[in-house]
Amino acid sequence: MSVLRVPSLRLVRLKPRSTATLVVASLVGLLAFGWPLFLHTDQVGASAIGHTTDAPWLFVLLLPLLVAVVLAELSESGIDAKVISLLGMLAAVGTALRALGPGTAGLEPGFFLLVLAGRAFGAGFGFVLGAVSLLGGALITGGVGPWMPFQMFACAWVGCLAGLLPRVGGRLELMVLAAYSLVAGVMYGVVMNLWFWPYATFGSDFSFIPGDELAANLHRYLLFVVATSLGWDIPRGVLCAVLVLTLGRPILNAFRRTARKAAFDAPVRFENRSSDV
Repeated sequence: MSVLRVPSLRLVRLKPRSTATLVVASLVGLLAFGWPLFLHTDQVGASAIGHTTDAPWLFVLLLPLLVAVVLAELSESGIDAKVISLLGMLAAVGTALRALGPGTAGLEPGFFLLVLAGRAFGAGFGFVLGAVSLLGGALITGGVGPWMPFQMFACAWVGCLAGLLPRVGGRLELMVLAAYSLVAGVMYGVVMNLWFWPYATFGSDFSFIPGDELAANLHRYLLFVVATSLGWDIPRGVLCAVLVLTLGRPILNAFRRTARKAAFDAPVRFENRSSDV
């Protein structure tokens, strides 16, 4: 008796090249956010907050990094034309969701899509989707500015880390994703404040002091976050968690059905099984 076996595949599976590319891209993002905390800078004022010297270069650098992630997946057979089509479709959906809720009171419904897509399709897919959907949303809503490349990195991390969560199933999976969504929604705002905080003046208790100890600056930064942005960050996380709990299961099931149907390039192997009658 011949049995047809098609191994179960994920659309984007992390392999050595794609992993290395994601690590390099993330290191670039971390340096872009955090270098003022470690290197002395005297830049202050509007020109510094506007990132007139580094934001354009960061954006120019980010786009090739996204292409590098896709090319790494292509070279390792982790992604193909079907996956790129799906990526474009979901990026369009994420762009539309961002246009519907462009961060008013911190409410950004597009975040839950990044979490579910990253979970279903993998870290590499989530990284690229987060950056591309943010870019599309910024172009549509007029949110283009020096903050945009930083937002692209932050959204890319939201989708990427969702693909690295522990493998669990059933109700526990939704609980894990909801908890992650809450934390990711808050941490997105916490991280994003770093794009301008070291260059602005908010008073001695909340401002970055160049050359001061890292612990002291981080303490002032925490006070700044609590006093200013946490009221926007918590609603973002709560909305994302609620959407995951209410819509997560049918969307995850649809994503996984799509993943199975898209894997028609899976190698087919026939095995002969004989049985005595």
